Amino acid sequence: MQLDSRLQALADFVAPGSRVADIGTDHAYLPVYLVMNGKSDFVIAGDKNAGPCQAAKRTVREYEMERRIFVRQGDGLKVLEPGEVDTVCIAGMGGSLISDILCARLDLLKTVDTLVLQPMNDAPELRKWLYQHDWHIGDEALALSDGRIYEIILAKRGRRKRPSPLMLAIGPVLWEKKSGLLRHHIEALLFRERRIAVGLEKSERMKKSRKYQETLENIKALEERLRW
Repeated sequence: MQLDSRLQALADFVAPGSRVADIGTDHAYLPVYLVMNGKSDFVIAGDKNAGPCQAAKRTVREYEMERRIFVRQGDGLKVLEPGEVDTVCIAGMGGSLISDILCARLDLLKTVDTLVLQPMNDAPELRKWLYQHDWHIGDEALALSDGRIYEIILAKRGRRKRPSPLMLAIGPVLWEKKSGLLRHHIEALLFRERRIAVGLEKSERMKKSRKYQETLENIKALEERLRW
């Protein structure tokens, strides 16, 4: 099985020998890849909806992996029992939704040591949540798929100093690594901030607001980060 660059980046962050849960598994492509490539012998593929679960079961049967991949229908981490897995992957959802899913099973997370997350939006808020709940970012990657850049976050258990708001937006490890996609990532963040500024500038009252000043500060800071 060949994954697209987004799912491949997730798979690359899964340590060999891990017991994995793929939450929101859809067609179970990631679980099958992990087993095929010897990264895991035990994967729980969870999804909230019946359709994706049926699709996942078909994929698992096609690759004859019923003894290693277990498809379960349920909401978020409710498909898991404490201690079943050490690694949880959640991809293709908004950062706020991922935070909500994690927050709903803080008890279970005490038995997990690795999170591999791919937020579709609100990545800064997700990074902030991790640091607020005694997780920290061990690694990060950017992946380009179908013309869009995706952020992949590897989080490990343990309290660390929380990065600045700017680094929570960019990604502290992404900034350290400075991969070829980083400029495009920062430019996308800049585009969003400039669009917010244009909207605020339509109101004289909002132009005097703290929100507008913060947006201008964010634009300046991001522009400076393009000059490395």
